[in-house]
Amino acid sequence: MMKRILSVLLLSAMAAVFCLSLASCGKNAGSTPAQGKQETLYVYNWGEYISDGFDGTVNVNKEFEKYCREELGRNVKVNYSTFSSNEDMYAKVSSGAAIYDVLIPSDYMIQRMIAEGRLRPLNMEVMENYRYISDDFKGENVYYEPQDGNTYSIPYFYGMIGVIYNSAIVEEDEEAIGSWKLMFDPETDYRGDILQFNNSRDAFGTALYYLGYDVNEATEAQWREALDLLKGQKEIVQGYVMDEIFNKMKSGSAAIAAYYAGDFLSMYEDNDDLAFFYPKEGTNSYVDAMCVPSNAYSPELAELYINFMCRPDIAFANAAYTYYASPLDLDYIETDGEYLEELAEYRAVMEEVHEDAMEILYGDMASGVPSSAYLNLSDERLTLLNDLWEELKVESSIGRGIYILCGIILAALIALAVYHIVRRRRWAKLYD
Repeated sequence: MMKRILSVLLLSAMAAVFCLSLASCGKNAGSTPAQGKQETLYVYNWGEYISDGFDGTVNVNKEFEKYCREELGRNVKVNYSTFSSNEDMYAKVSSGAAIYDVLIPSDYMIQRMIAEGRLRPLNMEVMENYRYISDDFKGENVYYEPQDGNTYSIPYFYGMIGVIYNSAIVEEDEEAIGSWKLMFDPETDYRGDILQFNNSRDAFGTALYYLGYDVNEATEAQWREALDLLKGQKEIVQGYVMDEIFNKMKSGSAAIAAYYAGDFLSMYEDNDDLAFFYPKEGTNSYVDAMCVPSNAYSPELAELYINFMCRPDIAFANAAYTYYASPLDLDYIETDGEYLEELAEYRAVMEEVHEDAMEILYGDMASGVPSSAYLNLSDERLTLLNDLWEELKVESSIGRGIYILCGIILAALIALAVYHIVRRRRWAKLYD
C-alpha cells in the first residue's frame, strides 16, 4: 500500500515539474495572456488594393496583427477577402451572405449604404491618425456623407479614371488620343483590342462623359442614348473586364482600356509601351474609403484597424505598393517631421515606377480636365441603370451567342441539304 502511495506521489511530482517546464517554455517563446483568445477581424476590400508582402514589401495585415500583439496584448487574426466592383460588394453585403467588420467601397456606394442604414458612425476619439488626412477629405469636402456631424468613413485612396493605351499598337498621332473617342469610334482600327468596364456605373460613366451629359443628373433619354452608344461599342470591344485588365494590357492582348490611374502605373511597370491620359470631355474622380458596417462583428477592433491604416508609414507602404494616391496631407507631414524618411522613400519609389507618377496622381496632368464624382442615384434611376445594364449585357453576351448558334445551325442545314442532294443523285445513277 505504501509503495502505491509513494508511486502516486512521485508521478504527481513529475507531472507538476513537466507542466511547469511547459509553462516556462511558453513564456520564453514570447506568449502572452491574450494569446489564449483569438479575435478575428473580417476585412472586405478591392482586389490588388493593399500591400501584401509580395517581393519584400510590407504586409500591412500582418503588421496590424503584430501591432495588436505587441502594443495592445491582443491576439488578432485578419481575415481578408476581395471584391471586383462596388456592385458586387453591395450585392453580397446587402443579401446577408457574409458579414464584415471593415468595408472599403467608393464614394457613391458609401452614400447609398449610409442612406440605407448599413454603416455606423465611427468613434473619432480613437482616430488619432486622422490628423494626417488632408483637409480636402474632411468636413464639407466629404460630399458623400450627410453633414450631420457624424463621420462614417475615413479615406483610403482617391484618384481619377483615364484611358490606357498601348503606344506600340496605337498610333501616337491618333486624332482620338486625349478623348473618349479612342474607345467609341465605330471606324476604329483597333476593333477587338478595346476593353470596357464590367460594372454598370463606370461603363455608363464613360459613355455619359463622352456625350457631355451629367453622370448624376442625366435624364432617362440621355441614359438611353448612353445605352445606344455602348451597344454600338460592343461591336469593337474585346470584352468587359475588371481585374482581368491587368494581364490583358500587360501582355499586349488588348490595346485600349478605361481604368483607374493608379492601376495604369501598376501595368506600366510590366509594360513600358503603355501610355495614359485623362479624357478632355471629362471623367470620374473618386474616393474609396474605410467604413464599418452596422452589423459588424467587432466594430471596436475595426476602428483600431482603420486608425492603423492612416498611420503614415503604413499608408505610404500601401500607396507605394498599389500606386494609388494617398489622402494624407503631404505638406503637413513635411512640417510635422516625424515621417519624413517614409515620405522620401515613397516619392523615390513612385518616380522609379514612372517619371510622371506624382504628376499623374497628385499634380497637373489632370489640370483643365473636367471631373465629377458619382453620387448615389435615386431608386428610380438605380432601377433604370440596372435594367439598361442587363439589356446591354444580355445583348452583348447572349445576343452574339444566338447569332453564332444560328450560323452553326444554318451551316448544318445547308450541309444536310447538300448531302441529300448528292445522295439522291447517286441513287438516281444506280437506277438509270
